[in-house]
Amino acid sequence: MKWGDFYGPHFVNRLRRGVKRHLSRPHRFICFTDDTRGLDQEVEALPLPEIELAEGMDDTRWQKMALFKKDLAGLSGTALYLDLDQVIVGDLEPFFTFPGKFRILRDAELFRAKPLRWVNPARRALLNSVGNSSVFRYEIGAHSHILDAYLADPDGAVRDYGISQRFQSAQLARSDDLHYWPKGWCVSFKNQCVPRHLLSFFKDPALPEGARIVCFAGQPKMEDVFSGNGGRWYRRIGDVEWLRRAWQMPENDSHD
Repeated sequence: MKWGDFYGPHFVNRLRRGVKRHLSRPHRFICFTDDTRGLDQEVEALPLPEIELAEGMDDTRWQKMALFKKDLAGLSGTALYLDLDQVIVGDLEPFFTFPGKFRILRDAELFRAKPLRWVNPARRALLNSVGNSSVFRYEIGAHSHILDAYLADPDGAVRDYGISQRFQSAQLARSDDLHYWPKGWCVSFKNQCVPRHLLSFFKDPALPEGARIVCFAGQPKMEDVFSGNGGRWYRRIGDVEWLRRAWQMPENDSHD
């Protein structure tokens, strides 16, 4: 999904090329957007699905709730949803063959453990259960109860959950559909690729074994990384040519 002007069309195009390189099965690459300018011809651009958002929430991730419509632009079948600010670095086929009705990235796996969370076990358990909605697989139209629950009280959903992925996770848990990807398939660039703290001044970022998607949760963002900005004085970015190649691959590049 792409709306507004925060992400340019090159984010869509490069993600599409990464998917094409790493997914051999026949597939459609669909982008729901309010602006089709600059998109590759192989991107199937569709209008953003309409949804009634809570007051003041017109430009937030709650727009993603529309993906759970019973009738989503006449589409059907299995869909793998991907946020735009990610780099595909490995085979995507397992994301379609791994068993389960619904699979999502566990949010806590993208962040380093905070020792003080042991003080509040209930909050720790809650945060550990949240699915990160940047990478999830589902059957289109099969989870409309998530959208129905949101539309029943949009203001209450925002008030009680703050962000859409917490609300989404709560609804999935209630239907016993909240299940996660194997650990390590999706990795945080800053937390799993960059050596920790001052070690980053002696070692360059590296891709963990088994990683398939590199995510940019929090700061720094992808374009900050490519400019060498680590977001903290103690975080040196170093050589990320392997990441740059995976992100900026040419249109005619083939799988190694």
